[in-house]
Amino acid sequence: MARAERPEPSQEPVKHRKARHYRAVFISDTHLGTRAARVDLLLDFLKTVSCDHLFLVGDIVDGWAIKRSWYWDTDHNDVIRKVLKMAKHGTKVTYIPGNHDEGLRGFEGHNMAGVELVPDMIYTAATGRRYWVLHGDQFDGVVKYAKWLAHVGDRAYGLLLRLNTLVNWLRRKMGYSYWSLSAYLKHKVKNAVEYIGKFEEAVAAEAARRGIDGVICGHIHHAERRFFGGIEYMNDGDWVESCTALVEHEDGRFEILYWADEVAARHKDVKKKRTKAKKRREDDVAPVPVAAE
Repeated sequence: MARAERPEPSQEPVKHRKARHYRAVFISDTHLGTRAARVDLLLDFLKTVSCDHLFLVGDIVDGWAIKRSWYWDTDHNDVIRKVLKMAKHGTKVTYIPGNHDEGLRGFEGHNMAGVELVPDMIYTAATGRRYWVLHGDQFDGVVKYAKWLAHVGDRAYGLLLRLNTLVNWLRRKMGYSYWSLSAYLKHKVKNAVEYIGKFEEAVAAEAARRGIDGVICGHIHHAERRFFGGIEYMNDGDWVESCTALVEHEDGRFEILYWADEVAARHKDVKKKRTKAKKRREDDVAPVPVAAE
């Protein structure tokens, strides 16, 4: 289901695009501090939208990866600066640490430069429905009971993402669009599909037990909206494979945005406009008269 592309963000200046405003935006699993993080698309997204409330739903900075090998470029800095700028200009920013940024757990209740840290929270949508917002690793048996295995799996996943980058570099050279090898394999492997299904069921069941209308989480890198009985389950995906965000419109309607697709369509539209403009200029050129012999 992941549809992330590394198309270059449109050459159209962001300032010429009117920012889309949402009541709330939920993003998670950006994994800043890794080469797999799609900071180019994430930064484009943050510059293109505005919101009343921004939720950072865990694994924003990948502490596990940074401990192994430090990677941090100017784009990573720009993402942090953009989030802090949003907080400074009135956007309420809430950070719910995940397992990869678990170093921030224990600091819940503190406010860092306008960013409020909380372990989880209940969010009331415009419709009045109440949603439990959490990262979701609490429902991952591997993370909870076999952390060493989670670290092994994380390394294997990192290798797969690097292979995914190489595959798509070759595809771009050949003129093909993005195709997520990692997502394809994940959804072809029966155990991975079963894991996703069980995770979703477990989180929804706990929301029902708590008497909440729905749940919003991340962790499994699988953007989804579905119902389990009367419980609405929503996962905002990630920014290493699918490059997705969950947004709430002013009327309380939720939507998953696939940002790589949007950037690719925008880039295609810009190229189409340039081609049309070039053709018009060529048509406007008057033919040079040929002298009679």
